[in-house]
Amino acid sequence: MTRAYAAYAARRLGQAVVVVLLAYVFTFLVISVLPGDPVTTTLRNPQNNFSEEEIARIVAYYGLDQPVWVQLWESLSRFVVGDLGLSLRSNLPVADLIGDVLGSTLRLATGALAVALVLAFAIAFGVRHLPGPLSRALRSFPSLFLSIPNFLIGLLLLQWFSFQLGLFLVVDAEGGWATFFAAVALGVPVSAQIAEVLIANLDHAARQEYANLARSRGLGGVRLFTLHLLKPSALPVVTVVALTVGELLGGSLITESIFGRNGVGSLVQRSVGTQDLPVIQAVVALAAVVFVVVNLVADLVYPLLDPRVRLGATGRATRRRTRPVQEVDA
Repeated sequence: MTRAYAAYAARRLGQAVVVVLLAYVFTFLVISVLPGDPVTTTLRNPQNNFSEEEIARIVAYYGLDQPVWVQLWESLSRFVVGDLGLSLRSNLPVADLIGDVLGSTLRLATGALAVALVLAFAIAFGVRHLPGPLSRALRSFPSLFLSIPNFLIGLLLLQWFSFQLGLFLVVDAEGGWATFFAAVALGVPVSAQIAEVLIANLDHAARQEYANLARSRGLGGVRLFTLHLLKPSALPVVTVVALTVGELLGGSLITESIFGRNGVGSLVQRSVGTQDLPVIQAVVALAAVVFVVVNLVADLVYPLLDPRVRLGATGRATRRRTRPVQEVDA
């Protein structure tokens, strides 16, 4: 590891920590100004069966009888050490509530990302190798996928493969086929951005001198695609995949509702309905952490994958300019 890369990694890590803390503070301030009193609407709700002693303990724990800046400091202090607090609805640790449903959401998001990558690379491969009319038709697929919302795709998949073909049951939302089709519904719109970037970079790489040299040596078809075009074209996909994590997290909330999955999305819905503010704040903070960490990993990996990225002494990443080939007189 060079000194320039170490400085670059330390700088990006510091920025990631600041972004996560600012996201947590912003979420806390937004929630604190929302109308409604969580003590009155949740803790003193007769249906929740909280005793006065339990209410006093929760109020003291969160400092709900203190000014907002005191509540913010206490909440931020707990978050830094990994304490997400207690649920106002169930009086259970928020970390346990999230842990019970996080696995379902991670399986859905991971499956959706796999579907998006496979679909994007398949479209890009078809664009390069299929005949003219089919290639032009495939080029329109990303725009089509981007224009169709994932909830419509999910409803169609439910109608065809569950209600008509009986491939999976709606009541078995965590089953293999149900998870697969939920991942398809979430991954199809996400694949549009990846495919667009990959196709554009493949077109650019196909016009480069090294591609023409490979063709002059008789290399073509699949070998040209895999050996010379795919690697330089796939590098920008790393950045796009990192940026689509937010879309995967946001889309998973809708997809889980359509397929009846018990994930983070359903937990957020219940928490919003009951004004369980600690759970809402913890989920938003968790989403911010996941998004920042994925983008941090992409930023740290990209200089290692692309030799054209040059790191200065200050740890800033810049693209190395390639010099034009000069003609040498014989």
